[in-house]
Amino acid sequence: MNTPKVLFLFAMAAVGSASAQNIVDRIIDRAIGREQALLATLQGTKPVAETYIQDLANDTDFGAVPVNDHYFVGRIDFSHGINQTSYLPKASDGSKLDLFSRFFTIQYLPKGFAQMMMIDGSEFDRAHYDFHYLRREFLGDVRAIVFSVTPRPGTGIGRFEGNIWVEDKGDNIVRFNGTYNGSSSTHMFLHFDSWRLNAGPDLWLPFETYSQEGHLTDAMKMHTLHFKAMTRFWGYANETERAESELTDLTVETEGVEDHSAQDADPSPVESLRAWQRLSEDNLLERLEQAGLVSRAGGIDKVLDTVLNNLAVTNNLNLVPEVRARVLLTTPLESFTIGRTIVISRGLLDTLPDEASLAAILSHELAHIVLGHTTSTDFAFADKLRFDDARIVSRFHLECTPAEEEAANGKAVQMLLNSPYKDKLGQAGLFLKALSNESNRLPSLTRPLFGDKLVASHNILRMSALMEKAPQLQTTRVDQVAALPLGSRTRLDPWLDDLEMVAMRPVAIESASEKMPFEIAPVYLHLKYEKQNGNQVAKATASADGN
Repeated sequence: MNTPKVLFLFAMAAVGSASAQNIVDRIIDRAIGREQALLATLQGTKPVAETYIQDLANDTDFGAVPVNDHYFVGRIDFSHGINQTSYLPKASDGSKLDLFSRFFTIQYLPKGFAQMMMIDGSEFDRAHYDFHYLRREFLGDVRAIVFSVTPRPGTGIGRFEGNIWVEDKGDNIVRFNGTYNGSSSTHMFLHFDSWRLNAGPDLWLPFETYSQEGHLTDAMKMHTLHFKAMTRFWGYANETERAESELTDLTVETEGVEDHSAQDADPSPVESLRAWQRLSEDNLLERLEQAGLVSRAGGIDKVLDTVLNNLAVTNNLNLVPEVRARVLLTTPLESFTIGRTIVISRGLLDTLPDEASLAAILSHELAHIVLGHTTSTDFAFADKLRFDDARIVSRFHLECTPAEEEAANGKAVQMLLNSPYKDKLGQAGLFLKALSNESNRLPSLTRPLFGDKLVASHNILRMSALMEKAPQLQTTRVDQVAALPLGSRTRLDPWLDDLEMVAMRPVAIESASEKMPFEIAPVYLHLKYEKQNGNQVAKATASADGN
């Protein structure tokens, strides 16, 4: 039975301070125990960690604007602390800077951002920290008790200092906000706000962290930090656990099953070719999913399929096998095709302002398919996909030729003019204008991992005809929203990598600084208790508890 502890806390005068303190102590002790249990659970996982950083500069109209950006993505290994293996080529993650550049420029360490998923590893206890009750607070549907946490004297540097939020059903820490103590001239600890998401009974997984500094200067006055960053975590379940979860939802009816093949003869050469292409396509998608880079096929794909169907029906397209859509879980803005599957990144989905803009992006990829621009079928051979995850970005090259890009641009505009979106293409052109406007300042956001750049790929502007017909881009107008901030439209299940579209509440924008096109926004989640994600969550939690 769950005890409503917060009610006791607010009855201190009635029951006596000693009794109330006992309740507080029990909550703290339980929260410490749950934190150790979480650490034990994470030891058996290798989640993906993605960090995107925007350097800022002061601006008269917008307060602060991004002027540069940085990007990291890779797998975390908990076997010896928190270590991250990058998916990116070394030239992309800054590791090839010379000694002069390293000394006179700021280097962001992906491991430092990944560490913000945990408070203090195995040493988060009463021997190292003092705890003080502050208040109670609701975080969405979850009632939490807030405590201040302070490192005890003499316990060393790198200790967490700030506040923690403990949910009152299982005493799990669901949010912590502050920094690590002991910054130096060569290693500065940053402020952060770290959130967790409920993935099953008593399992709150590190999910998303927001970090920000205004004008943090090191002791030697050589480096000043003015930035904001987000770090996302997902892919906790391994391939076997995801497969078992799928099987729990699978219903097989063996009675009355018949073979409904149209004919007994072997497939024709054309059918064999299409089957071979589909095999290569499926193998590549499966490999990306295994690496935690593509979401599981599910609800969000149906949203994309609906837009594709609108384009196909109004243009009398009848493609066999059918065109599908999948989502790349990463932030850089990109879209590309793998055979007859259109892949669009989560970051791009988040920033698109409306369905017509989404249709414009999808129409370009659909045009590649209609025009017969196929990808290599080498991956129909299973052994071609057997390599370490760290090499996955460098191994898959899915760019198109300049001639193919030009042809797809023309065909896409033609299809859009026949579609239900033909009268709303001004907004799509406005989005592309805004993206083009930011591309030089945000190279990491606009640099694709696998496909072609959305702007100026091969010196060819994508869908330039839409940009020419779009209204003038006026960044200071509050009623003109050309693009949304990152994280606006999607919500991810970090255990099984299921992605869904979320409805964004309409909020009146009061100043231009609130528009934040393509920008990182502070993390503030509506927390809730979720149902169990398959048997593996329960097994992992029980194992961590020692049951």
